[in-house]
Amino acid sequence: MKMNIHSITGGIAVLSLLFLLGCQTKHTATAFYTYETECLNTELDGSETLRAWGSGRNKTDAIEQAKKNAIRDVLFKGIRNGNGGCSTKPLILEVNAEEKYAYYFNTFFQDAGAYKEYISMEDTKNGSTASESTRQQDKYGTVVRVLRSKLKDRLIQDEILKP
Repeated sequence: MKMNIHSITGGIAVLSLLFLLGCQTKHTATAFYTYETECLNTELDGSETLRAWGSGRNKTDAIEQAKKNAIRDVLFKGIRNGNGGCSTKPLILEVNAEEKYAYYFNTFFQDAGAYKEYISMEDTKNGSTASESTRQQDKYGTVVRVLRSKLKDRLIQDEILKP
């Protein structure tokens, strides 16, 4: 089998080009966003103004998911990011409470569920949403107010929390 110098150098050139293209840094918009819920402000009525993120098939689905994520973070994680004015302690301190009370929270977070009673969009202004889109889904960050004290009262009433 004879190989000439042109086929060898051509093969090396192709391999080098593929190697260089494979090592190229990929820049994406996701590197610039944190998708953690962050505190923007607290109110004297016990509510917290948050920027929450959600993803969905379209803008409407993504914003609804962001609302659910804001409440879920207040309930189970606490708010650690942002200006520090919000409570870092979650409302429910019990370990694995989301799984333990799944029957309750599955209906609470349904699309027409009770979670909507504890969200206010009055702090949302034009241009206050941020977005990122891929072929599969849209991500939106929106400003929501979680009525934390009313949510706590509801959980006590429904015997998820003890007074």
